Amino acid sequence: MIRPLEQRDRDAYLAMAHDFYHSPAVDHPIPDAYLERTFDALMAGTPYAACYVFEEDGALLGYALLAKTWSQEAGGEVIWIEELYLRPECRGKGLGQQFFTWLKEREQPARFRLETEPDNERAKALYRRQGFRFLNYESFILGE
Repeated sequence: MIRPLEQRDRDAYLAMAHDFYHSPAVDHPIPDAYLERTFDALMAGTPYAACYVFEEDGALLGYALLAKTWSQEAGGEVIWIEELYLRPECRGKGLGQQFFTWLKEREQPARFRLETEPDNERAKALYRRQGFRFLNYESFILGE
């Protein structure tokens, strides 16, 4: 089952997000305080983000964190798939594919967008199977 993140998921979500940010899937770890801030914003109903958890028999298997923005280049709303995390024992079982099928049925933005580390071949293969294509941009940030 895919469902919105709820207050009762706090500890499991924070543990999974911590694991995500201490894995090769990201460029660098972030402070746990950022994870807590995100959880609090989601529970307060921020219009900028949404989080969904993957649940089976009461156990959380992973989550997807989405961010919403507008893009003139895309001609409308863009949904960034900021994070897609599955517990290691749940990977390779089709949950990622199920999530993308569910997401595309539920949301119809002008564009979905995501990023991955260059050497994350499993993730890139999943994204390509879902119809994502590579954008030849370099990313820059200012601040954290």
